Amino acid sequence: MAVWRQVCNTDDLQPNSGVCALVEGQQVAIFYMVKENAVYALHNYDPIGCANVLSRGVIGDIKGEPVVASPLYKQHFSLKTGFCIEDEQFSVLVYPVRIENSKVEIQVTTTGISADIVHEKVSV
Repeated sequence: MAVWRQVCNTDDLQPNSGVCALVEGQQVAIFYMVKENAVYALHNYDPIGCANVLSRGVIGDIKGEPVVASPLYKQHFSLKTGFCIEDEQFSVLVYPVRIENSKVEIQVTTTGISADIVHEKVSV
């Protein structure tokens, strides 16, 4: 069964940047893009740099696809799908996230955080 768990308030988010939250024992990078009025959540672990650092990455877009650039080796990960733009063999988990009544919520299940498995390759 999936439920939404409050992680933080919207005031805790850094506009056009990322923050890290511990959710069900997992580090989750939460990104708030003000202009797009969008919030995204990825696993914080960079599979190329082998460190929990994605929340410290720079966000932007590549050909309209919202991305985060890892602060280690600068690979870009899609905020929508988790795919690495430069090397599709790498990806990170994407978590359902929403803002309800100024609260940031992540979807969790009885077995942990709900993760959207990558559905399709991003072409940029």
